[in-house]
Amino acid sequence: MRLTVDGTTHEVDVEDDMPLLWVLRDEIGIKGVKYGCGIAQCGACTVHLDGVAVRSCQTWAVDAVGAEVTTINGLGTPAAMHAVQEAWTEHQVAQCGYCQSGQIMQAASMLAAIPDPTDEDIDAEMSGNLCRCGTYPQIRAAIVTAAAKLREA
Repeated sequence: MRLTVDGTTHEVDVEDDMPLLWVLRDEIGIKGVKYGCGIAQCGACTVHLDGVAVRSCQTWAVDAVGAEVTTINGLGTPAAMHAVQEAWTEHQVAQCGYCQSGQIMQAASMLAAIPDPTDEDIDAEMSGNLCRCGTYPQIRAAIVTAAAKLREA
């Protein structure tokens, strides 16, 4: 099957029901997408499918055919970071860092849909992304900063 990931087309020979997470990590080699729980409860594996956050551990490979898959590797670059990535750095959100790619992808998807989120919006939209380090106050602050940057752009 043919998948478009981070702007590049890939031909992969996998079963239709292979989780997208494993296609991205094992077949294409994108290690920025993390395996967390495997049951869509922690959000570590979050990627965008046509701009909408999905849990790649519970999204089948066939569901990504014809869609644009964006991973943390395609959201921004070190030289041109996405506003959420800039805010993450500014607020020093990452501790162990394991959940951060999923957190950032969920936040970017949320801000595309809700450009001026309230604290309640942030809590609701980010509630499916778990951080064992407990950086939730920094995550919220970074999202507020990123929202302001995106509105100014």
